[in-house]
Amino acid sequence: MKHPRTAVAALSLSAAALVGIAVHEGYRGEAYTPVPGDRLTIGFGDAQGVQAGQRTDPVRALIRLNQQAQAFERQMRDCIGGVPLYQHEWDAYTSLTFNIGSGAFCRSTLVRMLKQTPPDYRGACDQILRWNRFQGRELAGLTKRRQEEYKMCMGA
Repeated sequence: MKHPRTAVAALSLSAAALVGIAVHEGYRGEAYTPVPGDRLTIGFGDAQGVQAGQRTDPVRALIRLNQQAQAFERQMRDCIGGVPLYQHEWDAYTSLTFNIGSGAFCRSTLVRMLKQTPPDYRGACDQILRWNRFQGRELAGLTKRRQEEYKMCMGA
């Protein structure tokens, strides 16, 4: 028998999902632009306040990744509210939010589907697949990541 969903206030990103985000983001020790038109990024996908020429090391980058994931989780809790989730759903949504930002996540159809009565959990997971574009162009790397997040969300 499957356990009931848990209130999001009691959930936190699993270690496996944190590693998954790190793998998806990849590590770079020096600031770079991931795709033309994107923001400067460093470490494991850190784009907040990054300056050209900035450097980091793997330990600092992993600490920063965890801090940023926790900040996104707080923002997600605020917008999801009292909707209970499975751990695998929380992990998938946190990975998505790390990549697209909490503003986009909180304004998304995905969150509206979770907050309707009753929540449309399947529909919310399906919405992950829609976030595979950057500046209107579908990117193979984003499509692959979204497929993996979708599978995680569905408990596969």
